[in-house]
Amino acid sequence: MQRFEDKCVVVTGAGSGFGEAIAERFAREGASVVVADLNPESSTRVAAEINAAGGRACQKTVDVSEEDQVAVLMQTALDEYGRIDVLVNNAGYSHLSKLLWKISVAEFDAVFAVNARGVFLGCKHVIPAMIEQGGGSIVNIASIGAIAPRPGVTPYNATKGAVLTMTKGLALEVARHNITVNAVNPVAAETGFMKGATGHDVLSDEMRATLTSTIPRGRLAQPRDVAAAVTFLASDDGEFLTGTSINVDGGRSI
Repeated sequence: MQRFEDKCVVVTGAGSGFGEAIAERFAREGASVVVADLNPESSTRVAAEINAAGGRACQKTVDVSEEDQVAVLMQTALDEYGRIDVLVNNAGYSHLSKLLWKISVAEFDAVFAVNARGVFLGCKHVIPAMIEQGGGSIVNIASIGAIAPRPGVTPYNATKGAVLTMTKGLALEVARHNITVNAVNPVAAETGFMKGATGHDVLSDEMRATLTSTIPRGRLAQPRDVAAAVTFLASDDGEFLTGTSINVDGGRSI
């Protein structure tokens, strides 16, 4: 399918995990992709792989919690491709798993800066361009933890709850401009992101078994699962969906 031919897509946190799969899926479907990530080495690799496979991509290093960097990111996309049709606010961060009263103010502020402020800044700096061009789509990556929290990551879950509320409120504000705003709620996956919460590069067999036991489909999420949901919401097939979220959770939230 070439659902995104002649369209520009900006994906944050696109250097690995969900973001990498999302960027690659959009590229395979014809989009020009801005691969944005805090890690320049990983984002450069992903962009290079997309281009080597016949797609179109450029790399941009960005800290989504810094407004000036987010503004430059959006301007880079406009300078490179002339428009921004889709923004995927995927960049995320988790504090180490611990009880709420043992989390420092610095840890609390850091997770909100990336997960909540980062989504706010992405939306703030892309919407004027989308209004001017006549429409667009924003997809925010939240978490199933926003509606079915696990213990040990309460502030992280709270940031994702904020993302869902922001998604709904913003959807109302921009609907008249032909802009849709939706969210995706993934369940746990074996990506590098899990290191933030667990402190380990790879899940232990015990931890994997514990997480999987709560998911009726019997496995963790895979990046391709999330990429499929995101591209659906951003495509013409999802044009009448706004202010909603898709639980990519294998049934965990039931």
